[in-house]
Amino acid sequence: MSGVGHDALVALFVAFVGIGVIPVLAGLYQYVLVPVHAFRNHLRLAGPHLPNVVVIVPAWNEGAVLAASLDRLMRLEYPPDRLRVYVVDDASTDDTPDVVRAKAAQYDDRIVHLRREQGGQGKAHTLNHGIRHALADDWMQALLIMDADVIYRPDSLRRMTRHLADPKVGAVTAFIREGSGRPGSVARFIGYEYVTAQAAARRAQNVMGAMACLAGGAQLHSRENLLAVGGQVDTSTLAEDTYTTFLTQLNGRRVVFEPASVVLAEEPDTITALWKQRVRWARGNVQITRNFRRVWFRPSRQHHLGNLDFGIIWFAIYLLPVAMTLAAVGLVGLYFVASVTATSVFQGFWWVAVTAYVFITATTLLLDRETARRSWFQGLVFPGLGALVVMSAAWFPNLWEVRIPHLLGLEMSDVGREVWTLTLYSWSVLAMLLAWVVKQLERTRPVRWLALPLLYVVGFGPVLCAITLDAYVKQWRGAAAVWDKTEKTGRVMG
Repeated sequence: MSGVGHDALVALFVAFVGIGVIPVLAGLYQYVLVPVHAFRNHLRLAGPHLPNVVVIVPAWNEGAVLAASLDRLMRLEYPPDRLRVYVVDDASTDDTPDVVRAKAAQYDDRIVHLRREQGGQGKAHTLNHGIRHALADDWMQALLIMDADVIYRPDSLRRMTRHLADPKVGAVTAFIREGSGRPGSVARFIGYEYVTAQAAARRAQNVMGAMACLAGGAQLHSRENLLAVGGQVDTSTLAEDTYTTFLTQLNGRRVVFEPASVVLAEEPDTITALWKQRVRWARGNVQITRNFRRVWFRPSRQHHLGNLDFGIIWFAIYLLPVAMTLAAVGLVGLYFVASVTATSVFQGFWWVAVTAYVFITATTLLLDRETARRSWFQGLVFPGLGALVVMSAAWFPNLWEVRIPHLLGLEMSDVGREVWTLTLYSWSVLAMLLAWVVKQLERTRPVRWLALPLLYVVGFGPVLCAITLDAYVKQWRGAAAVWDKTEKTGRVMG
């Protein structure tokens, strides 16, 4: 290979690794904005505001969880004469209708049972059935969309409605916290993830003035905003909550995250259930990215969705599996064409990753003490024990190749060192491949016990990346866009 060709190849591989650094820097940028939220937030424009609120609760076979949710709604710190609940029964085949009717009688018909005889069309269709009934009555001034299994803390709704005192605000969302009474490992990982994706990221988005998504189980809309977005939620995508969030902002209204409004939810506690849920979410994001392609990186005075920082963060998450794959390809490629350069680039890449890991983990655990008490270990190993080994290898190059083998009375051969180095360089891709193995192990009874320890080795982050890749493939193949409900069992603690 000529010198020019060699240099060009080295530059290309270095560029691949540089692309892999972008999501890390984007994550750091978001977290730098988190403390800014203490000074730059919407609270100064909020005020006491108690509009007439209709709560829409979509329910399909939710008999196990619905009674507790309705009881908690009726005990909210909110004027009883200003709160009505419409339970939209999506042709349930369990005791959901009986539960709703019993609660309606108990609470003097402040709870209304709306039955859909044709069910199974998806959450968006179920919500629209309730929204039509709510808009038909002039009484409703604001509408809260929630899930049947979530538990609202007593002051949650009041903290949300205060932002609607500002007529420029169209919608408000709350902090969904994993609230299972006895969460397993997967649920604890999700609990930690929710602090990063909501408590932290949405604070940063408040500062940026652009919100990516209203939480599906906690979205409050003013009547005016609901009418402005068409009087219904979108039924053409698998991310109706994100679609509505974008439309709200494109119409010139703000979307605000209220971190002090806490809603407890039961989340999946197996990789199989998580995979089903998150593939749906990720496919929805693919659809949103395409549908709003004319918004990206086009700044506007009416909204901030087109701003550079919001766009970079959106695509850093959206294309994270691609970035991680390119980084691995770049490092492995450099190993074969410029091994000395590969070592330097590898150390630089993972030094940035270590800095981000320490800063983000510490901030996350400090941000929500309750989740930190439950999920501190899952937070520490979120990127995976394998990634922590890679980080330590970048910081202390001789640790795994010389010192540890020496302590064991061993010596790493040249072939062993080459295999070890290539494993380190390609770990980001290997972890995503192993995430598929975790899923298959969990579904294979004789070796199911291996799934959990392998999950900790692989890490929850790589599992989410693998799920996103699966969503890409399903969307590319044109798989049926079915709203596949996540089963709930009523494990949310009061």
